[in-house]
Amino acid sequence: MIVFRYLSREVLLTLSAVSAVLLVIIMSGRFIKYLAQAASGQLDPGSLFLIMGFRLPGFLQLILPLGLFLGILLSYGRLYLESEMTVLSATGMSQQRLFRITLFPATLVALVVAWLSLSLAPQGANQFQLLLNKQDALTEFDTLEPGRFQALRDGTRVTYTETLTDDRVNLGGVFISQKNISSDQKDRGISVLVAQKGRQEIRPDGNRYLILDNGYRYDGNPGQADYRKIKYDEYGVLLPKPDVSDEVTDRDAMPTSSLVGSDDIRSSTELQWRLSLPLLVFIVTLMAVPLSRVNPRQGRFLKLLPAILLYMAYLTILIAARGALEKGKIPAALGLWWVHGIFLVIGLGLLYWEPMRLKLASRRDALEVARG
Repeated sequence: MIVFRYLSREVLLTLSAVSAVLLVIIMSGRFIKYLAQAASGQLDPGSLFLIMGFRLPGFLQLILPLGLFLGILLSYGRLYLESEMTVLSATGMSQQRLFRITLFPATLVALVVAWLSLSLAPQGANQFQLLLNKQDALTEFDTLEPGRFQALRDGTRVTYTETLTDDRVNLGGVFISQKNISSDQKDRGISVLVAQKGRQEIRPDGNRYLILDNGYRYDGNPGQADYRKIKYDEYGVLLPKPDVSDEVTDRDAMPTSSLVGSDDIRSSTELQWRLSLPLLVFIVTLMAVPLSRVNPRQGRFLKLLPAILLYMAYLTILIAARGALEKGKIPAALGLWWVHGIFLVIGLGLLYWEPMRLKLASRRDALEVARG
C-alpha cells in the first residue's frame, strides 16, 4: 500500500501540474481570439469570462488524457532516472504490476473525463451556442464603445461616437459611414452621417431608431465630384430588431440521452466520440507505462518525443476517423472502435515486449552455458 500510494501520488501530482500548464496555454489562446472579436464589436466584452467558463469543460475533456499520459512519462521517468524503479524491480515490481497500480489514477481520470464528455461539455456547448445566438442579435450600438470605430459584421456600416452614456441611450459626436447596396447587390456609393449628438429611441410598435440632432448627410461615390450635402435638425435611422434564436443545431451541444438510439449517422458518431474519450484514457495509460522506462544514462526525456508523436498519431487518426464516419466513408458497423483496437494492440505489444525479450535472452544465455 505504501508503494501504491507513493506511485499514485506521483502520477496525480504530475498530471495536475501538466494539465494546469496545458489549460493555461489553450485558454490564453482562445481568450485572445475572443478578445479580438470583442474589440471589433462582434462580442459583448462583458460576456468574455462567461464564454470561457462554458468552453472550459470541452477543453478539459481533451487536456486530461494528454496530462495523464505526460504525467506517467515524467513521473515514472524520474523514478527510473533516480534508480527508484530499479529498487522496486528488485522487490518484484514488474511492468504488469506497475500498470495495474497505474490503473487507479487512470480510472479516476477516466471517470472525470466521462462526466465531462457525456454531461458537462454538452451543457457548456449548449449554453455557449445560446450565448452566441444572443450576440448575433446585438446591433452595433449594443456593443459600441466611445472613441473607437466599429464596423458591422457584413462591413456595410462603420459607426463612431465620442461619448456614450452608461445606459447606452445618448451619444455625442456621432459619425456613421454606410454603403448603399441595391437589391441586385450593386454598389450605389456611400452615405456619411455626422451629428453633434444622438439618442436611441424605442417606439410603441417595438421598432428602435437612432435619432441624430444637428448634423449633415453626405451622399456620393468616392473619387467623383457628385456628392450631395444635406443639413438636418433631426434625422432618424431605423435599427434592426433583435432576433434571438433558441435553436441549437450543433451535435456537440446535444444531450447524450438524445443521441442514444438515434439512426442519424452524425448523432451516432458524436455518441461514439464521447464514449471514446474515457476509453482513450485507459489505452494511453497502457502505452505510457512501458514508454516511461528509460536508461539512467540516457535521460528521462529520450522517449518523450516519440511518445508524444505516438499520442498525437492516436488522437489525429481518431479525429480523422470521426470526420470520415460522419461523411459515410467508413462503415457504420466499424465506427471508431477500430482505431482504439489498433492502439490497444500497440500498447499490449509495448507492455509485454520487454519482459518477453528478457526472458528469451535469459533462455539463450542458459542454453549457451549448457552447451559450453
